[in-house]
Amino acid sequence: MSNPIVTKSFRVQPDEKVDLGSRPTTVKPLFKSKKQYHHRLHHRVQKLSALQRLHYASDRYAMLLIFQGMDASGKDGAIRHVMSGVNPQGCQVSSFKQPSAEELDHDFLWRTNRRLPERGRTGIFNRSYYEEVLITRVHPKILLPQRLPEELPDAKTLWRDRYRSIVDHEAHLHRNGTRIIKFFLHLSKDEQANRFRDRIDEPENNWKFGVTDMNERKSWPLYMQAYEAALGATSSADSPWYVVPADSKKNARLIIAQIILEAYHEIPMAYPTTTAKRRKELKAIRGEL
Repeated sequence: MSNPIVTKSFRVQPDEKVDLGSRPTTVKPLFKSKKQYHHRLHHRVQKLSALQRLHYASDRYAMLLIFQGMDASGKDGAIRHVMSGVNPQGCQVSSFKQPSAEELDHDFLWRTNRRLPERGRTGIFNRSYYEEVLITRVHPKILLPQRLPEELPDAKTLWRDRYRSIVDHEAHLHRNGTRIIKFFLHLSKDEQANRFRDRIDEPENNWKFGVTDMNERKSWPLYMQAYEAALGATSSADSPWYVVPADSKKNARLIIAQIILEAYHEIPMAYPTTTAKRRKELKAIRGEL
């Protein structure tokens, strides 16, 4: 099947000065009909499933997929649809909400470190340690319960140092076999309003919407600034950020699936080989069946 998706156009280059206002939240549809969309997504999901099985059997590298975005940007749906064919045995999904008292007693990377994927596994972070340079930057009061040493909460250096910690952390993981791909689902403010209205109008989706969603929406410009700073400071050649246009959920899922496919193809993988001695044992066992 021909591939109409050029993923490099969504990639953030190292040290790029990110301007989200100049990056699209929508692109030309990557399918001509609903049927073609389902066909293309299904085709990619099948390929992802096969590669994930190989990845699991190879048991040498780990894959970490990080999803970030504003409320209603489609993170949950993208994870559910794109990874629908992946064997749960080799895939671990973690969502990070408000930190617990135990988590607040540790450094900001501790709680996510506990959920890092093992070799052969694919880990998915629905939100991540990046919340510590996003929501905490928009709402600095969140830092108070962290009881940081007095010399740390300096606005001039705190975010710079946290970016450095994240970059060093991801470089360490890469050196030790974890491949990291990061997605920012780039949603327009107008489309977020449409999705919020849908959540209000459809009773079965009321649970998805709360007063805090509207409060966070009021801080939209501050969040865009925080994302621009974080994406530019932490996208690297080995652990890149992708800014995925998210106004169309279907387009976003196709783009994300293609990026993950390409990432799997870059990992050296092979099924374990069987020795002559082992083959002889298996033939003997087969003869007893």
